[in-house]
Amino acid sequence: MPKPVDPQNWTSPHPNKIHRDNYLKAIKFQHPDWIPCSMSIYQSVWAKYREDLKALVLRHPFVFGTYMKAKIIYGNIPKTKQPNAYHVDNWGCGWQVAKGGYEGQVVHHPLADWNALATYRFPDPLKYTERGRRSWFLEKLGHSIGRRAGLIISGSGERLFDRLYFLRGFDNLMRDIAIDDPNLKILIQRLVDHELILTKKWLSLGVDQVNFHTDIGMQDRLMISPRQFRKHIKPMFAAVFEPCKVAGVPVYLSSDGYLLDIVDDMVECGVTTHDPQLRANTIEGIAKHYKGKLCIDLDLDRQSFPFVSPAALKNQIKQAVELLSSPEGGFMMKAEIGDANIPLENIEAICQAFEEFCIPRR
Repeated sequence: MPKPVDPQNWTSPHPNKIHRDNYLKAIKFQHPDWIPCSMSIYQSVWAKYREDLKALVLRHPFVFGTYMKAKIIYGNIPKTKQPNAYHVDNWGCGWQVAKGGYEGQVVHHPLADWNALATYRFPDPLKYTERGRRSWFLEKLGHSIGRRAGLIISGSGERLFDRLYFLRGFDNLMRDIAIDDPNLKILIQRLVDHELILTKKWLSLGVDQVNFHTDIGMQDRLMISPRQFRKHIKPMFAAVFEPCKVAGVPVYLSSDGYLLDIVDDMVECGVTTHDPQLRANTIEGIAKHYKGKLCIDLDLDRQSFPFVSPAALKNQIKQAVELLSSPEGGFMMKAEIGDANIPLENIEAICQAFEEFCIPRR
């Protein structure tokens, strides 16, 4: 019998969530040894708490890994995330930052006028990321190091639905969908072709999983109707994910907001893991529509983090584990610490709850 996991005496340099064997057991419903859980902390939060936050991180190696001892993790906020910064990415989209430490939003859309479509060129997916150049040598080197360390190896398939409104502008895209503009079909097919090149490249490298991003939900509904989703977007998902299905490689789809109406569609397209947001979808809705169908990577209620007590946060995690997890697996959790108003004691409470509730009682 394997030795029980002890979060208080975690000695791995790496966070618990990226350990390959346990991660794959979780997403494949093969009885993981613990519930994979993670926390991401924005640079704006590091800038506020600095040494106090570093000390907190060092107290919780199960969540963050012991390698954090050797890292300076609260460096300066990069130029592209400084207040009022503006930059143009490799797609020609112009990004404006309103608050320092955050990504900002797209304010210039290169295909706002359909007349630009005929001459617009997508960036070469084998040479460029959204905002930089690719180095397949470094990717392969990182994969080799990660495999030797027993870590999950993922490839990034980048953005899907959100790429459309980055290029067209949100209002324009909504009109395109409403009137069934013929140019939209052309744009979607070009995006599919682009993504297939990248996806097949990742598969050729032997990744364990391919990740995609596609924000399509709002607080209480989809951005478009389920009918329009099935007409315009579902075929794109199906086409892009098909090589992964054929290769037997899991698909991780990250998409914020309410998605309960299309969970079965995502499963049909080949999504293996999705990160439903707790507030938008509700714990009852997630239990009804997700549980047992695909792996849930529960995005805890980040909107509540600055306002509730540490006890309430622990209870949120306890309830999620009780209602959404099972011994077979199919459940993970993540906490995004993006608001500098979140008290340190609340960040600590989330880490403590992960350590308490993510280890099965034997």
